[in-house]
Amino acid sequence: MNTEPPGKNNVPWGKKGEYLVALQFVLLVTFIVLPVYPSSSSVELFKLVTFIRFSVLAVCWVIAILIGTTGLYQIKHSLTPLPYPVERNQLETKGIFALVRHPLYSSQLFAAFGWTVFQMSLSHFLLTAAGFLFFSYKASLEEKWLTELHPEYTDYAHHVNKFIPWI
Repeated sequence: MNTEPPGKNNVPWGKKGEYLVALQFVLLVTFIVLPVYPSSSSVELFKLVTFIRFSVLAVCWVIAILIGTTGLYQIKHSLTPLPYPVERNQLETKGIFALVRHPLYSSQLFAAFGWTVFQMSLSHFLLTAAGFLFFSYKASLEEKWLTELHPEYTDYAHHVNKFIPWI
């Protein structure tokens, strides 16, 4: 990956995390088409915990929508799918960014977790865990570049969690 500090226009294609964006798309499509395994719909426990499954799904999706839309709104002027920051970015530390450093990644993880619990799917759980590792890597790379651009990012990162507020 690129070790040049952000703000340099001469960064060649592929050195800003373009491959990570492609991999993120593949993970999303895979999550959508991934079969539920094991199929629990006939298991009595699956039926007994229907209310809990729906509740977890609803709570996770509401959190995902709130965190995601708030994060999108706050960084609308410097939004990019790449982990490499745009030149005109400003360090956001207020609003949703006071609760989590990466609300857009966080929203996807909350949505995936909600669906995983709702379906009681081991296959989706494993892919959600892989997604967590993927977003953790992508966020770490992004944070390295943000720290080069905004030295105060280090202090911010020590006070605000990466994906899940208060955890």
